[in-house]
Amino acid sequence: MDHAFTHIPPTTLADLLGRAQVMDIGIRPLWDAPRVAGPAYTVRCEPGDNLMLHAAIYRAEPGSVVVVESGDVDHALAGGNVCAVARRRGVAAFVVDGVIRDLGEVREAGFPVFSRGVIPIPGTKERIGALGEPARVGGVLVHPGDIVVADEEGIVVTPAARREEILTAARAKLAEEAEQSLDAWEEDHRARVEKTLSDRGFTG
Repeated sequence: MDHAFTHIPPTTLADLLGRAQVMDIGIRPLWDAPRVAGPAYTVRCEPGDNLMLHAAIYRAEPGSVVVVESGDVDHALAGGNVCAVARRRGVAAFVVDGVIRDLGEVREAGFPVFSRGVIPIPGTKERIGALGEPARVGGVLVHPGDIVVADEEGIVVTPAARREEILTAARAKLAEEAEQSLDAWEEDHRARVEKTLSDRGFTG
């Protein structure tokens, strides 16, 4: 778990990084999990097959967010036991561009999973994909070690090379926002809105 980034909301990171580093809205928390943050352990599974994710849970470092490109939403990538073992081995979360099963067990185990949903049929465990190579998940190309932050607001990926820069900028932004009262924000916001309307000829 990247503890520094657990204090940074995805909304703040999205403001700093832009749309290209934000996963699409189809990948959502499957239960009311807390915010997770950690370095990406990247996985690519072949469509209909989950072998590489099942291999990844024994290879990912504790604190990692296992990020999976799967290629289909017709077969579950993981179920209750795989999620329970991942949690026991210190994996922070799964972020999968696909689906899982056994949601009740996963929720009960307290393991954060962000995915496109659930389906009861499992995939096969036969086909070699890739571990530790770039994976495209939710429209974002994720590299090993990139910092993944995920909660109910969405999932944002900070490139590893920009970790310190973005962390510093995010902390400064949050501090500035914390110092501004709602009254001051409203006054500034209203002035900007009215100016923009006026500049564009709106008189209503």
